[in-house]
Amino acid sequence: MRITVGLAQIYPKLADLQHNLEKHLHYVEQAKLKNVDLLVFPELSMTGYQVQDLVPEVALHADASDPIFAELLKASVDIDMVVGFVHEDARKRFYIADAYLSGGELVHIHHKLYLPTYAMFDEARYFAKGNSVRAFDTRFGRIGMLICEDFWHVSPAYLLWLDGADLMILNSSSPSRGLNESEHLGGTRWVEIVNQTYGSMFTSYIIHCNRVGYEDGKNFWGGSSVVDPDGEFMTHGLYFDEALITQDIDLNQLHRTRSRLPLLRDERPGLVRRELTRILNENLD
Repeated sequence: MRITVGLAQIYPKLADLQHNLEKHLHYVEQAKLKNVDLLVFPELSMTGYQVQDLVPEVALHADASDPIFAELLKASVDIDMVVGFVHEDARKRFYIADAYLSGGELVHIHHKLYLPTYAMFDEARYFAKGNSVRAFDTRFGRIGMLICEDFWHVSPAYLLWLDGADLMILNSSSPSRGLNESEHLGGTRWVEIVNQTYGSMFTSYIIHCNRVGYEDGKNFWGGSSVVDPDGEFMTHGLYFDEALITQDIDLNQLHRTRSRLPLLRDERPGLVRRELTRILNENLD
């Protein structure tokens, strides 16, 4: 089975839901013209990153009762989509979230697990932490989603792999860290190494969409990519500019790679559980 993945490397307008909705719908139409089957947007693509005290104003309910979310559901009738947004749950808690939409329906929501509070980041001040990581079934097979910092901790990706994910979708609002081109590229290369490592370690497709643009003096570098189950880049390296990046992937490659490199077959989750229990018990006060 072959599918075409689209990476909507966009520049969202901070806290402007209507503007960002229109941008999403525009990219959906462009993706359909290119026969994209699965379209991935960046982290917080509906709001921009630095929403801070505006979080309650831009939060969405993830169902058709919310007029903005209803438009996204309608747009997903003919194309699968991953959209980043602020999710308000039934108990009025706010999460950095991804929604997987297909056939006009909500298939799965992932809440960001790890909220950075170092350097320029202060996410835990405004958002609740997610508390689960699960793969889910789609018409393209089993998929897992992680958001930015989630991917820099190996355990969520490992859990998705054990839970059956053959495609791992990562989206981010990752800013440039350096003040010059060489420092920027050094930080970018670190992210790219992680993506390649997970592709080869988990013998899965790694689909990464990162935003571009500026907010409050921060520059977001883009560089969206697709890594195959052998850990090789299929596409990467378009920095700083808005773009719709497309890539055909062959899901039969999973069979070929795992036949040659049976890491999943030989994995020992029972051993991991036993040793984690020991470590946790030994570190109890």
